[in-house]
Amino acid sequence: MPTRISRGCQETGSEHTSRNIVGGRVQNPDLTHLHIFAYFQLRKTRNTMQTVVVPVDFSRVSLNAASYAVDLLASSYDTNLVLYHMCEKKAEEQGALEQLLKLQNEFSKNHPLRIESIALYGEHLVQEIERVVHHRHASLVVMGITGKTAMEKAFIGSNTLKLVDHNVAPVLIIPPDATFKGVKNVALTSDFKDVRTTTPSIPIKSVLKLFHPALHIVNVDSTHYVSITADYQKEKAVMQQMFSEYNPEFYFIGMSDFYEAIERFTQDKNIDLLVTIPRQHSLLDRIFKGHHTKKLVYHSHVPILAVHE
Repeated sequence: MPTRISRGCQETGSEHTSRNIVGGRVQNPDLTHLHIFAYFQLRKTRNTMQTVVVPVDFSRVSLNAASYAVDLLASSYDTNLVLYHMCEKKAEEQGALEQLLKLQNEFSKNHPLRIESIALYGEHLVQEIERVVHHRHASLVVMGITGKTAMEKAFIGSNTLKLVDHNVAPVLIIPPDATFKGVKNVALTSDFKDVRTTTPSIPIKSVLKLFHPALHIVNVDSTHYVSITADYQKEKAVMQQMFSEYNPEFYFIGMSDFYEAIERFTQDKNIDLLVTIPRQHSLLDRIFKGHHTKKLVYHSHVPILAVHE
């Protein structure tokens, strides 16, 4: 809700100006007439900007995810990045905001990205993130995931997966030791079933548009032999047309172990980003709960973008 978010929020942009939002009023005594004009020009264009929310609890994993997000979006001049922290007590809001602002200023030194910080009291992290996403009309959430300790698995991992399940927005899941080195190869996993209605091409393309990578569309099915069936051929043609501007390459892997197949594929093709389309108790559920979860996510350097159909 606007009144809640306005309590503790500060924003910096590529011009290194900042604004404090207190009770809905903009307070900045240093604004010149030129700055004021630029500010209102910014307000006019804000609706065309994309917003990315990055939850930060100041753990190593969340800080790495935030750093990854900043590097990922560094060249995107029409993107607003929101660093968000949920406080367990209202008295912690100001201190948390100050910590976020230090992080924000550090990120702003070398990047033109517009960054905003929000620290608010809340009780349920996923619900609070959902509130910020809706209020800011965010198109993406970037979160870390880890498996270093049982506590980290239970808290950070479960919250990330709960957010995916809630289908609030596409979620980019960053492994604990991932570092951004560019996105040259993207793999999209698909079951090739009714792809026209089950493939969320618009949000996927919005990510692809940032990097113009080579697109690899992959299917794993133990029934694949020498050639694919007519049904697969039909769905492949639809997918080919859907992503025609990226001239996708298709791979049909005849293996029964999905996780091993994807792990090998990401290594062989030097995949920088894995895109998956979760369905109820389906692909994402298997990815995160199976034995190969630890290899594919918790110990992988390949981020996973979960985009609901």
